[in-house]
Amino acid sequence: MNRLGQITLVLISVLFSSFQTIMNHDRFFAVDFVIFTAIAWLAGWQYDRARFLEKKARDSEDSYRKLIDSLPRAVIIHQDNKVVYVNKEAITMVGANRKEDVIGTSIYNYLFPDYKERLDERLKQVKKEVHPLNNIEYKFKKLDGSSFIFEGSSLSITFGEKDAILSIGRDITERKEQTEQLLQKSEKLALLGQMAAGIAHEIRNPLTSIKGFIQLFKTATHKEEYYDIVLSELDRINDIVGEFLLLAKPTAAVFTEKDVKLLIKDVVTLINTQSILNNVQIFVEFECDLPMISCEENQLKQVFLNLLKNAIEAMPSGGNIDVRVKVKEEGKISIKIIDQGIGIPKDRIPTLGEPFYTTKEKGTGLGLMTCYKIIESHNGQLIIDSTVNEGTTIEVILPTITQRVFSLT
Repeated sequence: MNRLGQITLVLISVLFSSFQTIMNHDRFFAVDFVIFTAIAWLAGWQYDRARFLEKKARDSEDSYRKLIDSLPRAVIIHQDNKVVYVNKEAITMVGANRKEDVIGTSIYNYLFPDYKERLDERLKQVKKEVHPLNNIEYKFKKLDGSSFIFEGSSLSITFGEKDAILSIGRDITERKEQTEQLLQKSEKLALLGQMAAGIAHEIRNPLTSIKGFIQLFKTATHKEEYYDIVLSELDRINDIVGEFLLLAKPTAAVFTEKDVKLLIKDVVTLINTQSILNNVQIFVEFECDLPMISCEENQLKQVFLNLLKNAIEAMPSGGNIDVRVKVKEEGKISIKIIDQGIGIPKDRIPTLGEPFYTTKEKGTGLGLMTCYKIIESHNGQLIIDSTVNEGTTIEVILPTITQRVFSLT
C-alpha cells in the first residue's frame, strides 16, 4: 500500500511545528506537536488505505469488464430499459461500431413490436427468479434495419449500486434456419406423411357412408334418418379437419404470471355443465400456499379442458373426477386429474399423444397430441397412469416461479 498521504501529512505537521518554534520560540517537541503528528499519521493512514481500496476495486472492475468483453456471447446490461453496458460481441451483433452507439439507447429500439408483450412479461418475472430464466427467443433489429433472432437468458443483478438486468445470449438466426431446413427434410415430412395417412383413413370412412346413402337417394328409397346420418358424417369430417387446423395453427405464446388455482377453477366452471349432463361430479382439492406459475393462460386452459373432457367421456355411466393440486417438489407443481372410467390398457399408454392413436371410438388423438405439445412448451411433463376398469390418473407437472431476488455486488 502506498504511504504517500501518510508521509505528506506527517511532514506538514513537522513543518508547521518548526514554523511555530521559530516564530514563537516554543519548544519543538511540545504536547501539541505530538498530538498533531499522531492525528496526521492516522489521517494519512486512512487516506492511503481509502486510495488503495479504491484502486483495488477499480482494478477488479476493469478485470470483470475485460472478462465480459472476452466472452463469446453477447452481454447486455440495462436499467429502466436503458442500455448501460454492452460487450464487444453485443456491439457486433447489433451492427454497431463502438459502445457509445448502443449505451444510453432503449432496448425497445432493437425489438420488433410483436415481441414487446413477451419482453414486458420477461422483465417482470426476472426480478422474482433466483436463477437465470430459461432461454427465450426474440426478433431483434440491427442498426441498419436488418433482423436477427436473439436467444438469451436474463438475471437480476446490481450494477453501479443500482438494480439492473443482465441479459446474455447470441444470434441464432443461422442455426434456426438450418434447423428448420433439417426439420422440413426429416421430422416434419415424416409427421406430415403419418398425419396425412391418418386423415385419409379417418375421412374415408364417413365418405364411404355418404356415398352409399347418396346412391340410395337416386333410388325410390328416401328415409328421413338417411339425411340425418349424412349430416352427422359431414360433421364428423368437419371435426377432424378442425382439430388438425387447431394443431397446425402457429401461435405466438405470451407467458404471464398466473395463479394455478384460479386457472383450474375457471376450467371447472366451463366444463361443469357437460359433467352434470353426464352424471359426473368434479371435486377440486388445493394445497395451501401454492406458488405462482409462468404460463400461456389460454393454452393451459385448453390442456385442462381436453383432459377433463376425456375423463368425462371415459365414464359413460357417470362417476367422480378428483382434481388435486399440490407442490410436487421445490420449483415444481403437480396437477392430477383422477377419473373412475374404463381405463386404458398398459400397452396403449406409450402410443397416446401420437396422431390418430386413440382409445375412443370416434377419436383422432389430435387433442391429446396438442396437450403434450403445450406442456412441453411450458417445460413441463404430462404423465398417464391407468388400470382397465378402475380409472386413469393424468398428472401435469409444471415449473413454478420462485420469489427471491438474486443480485450481484
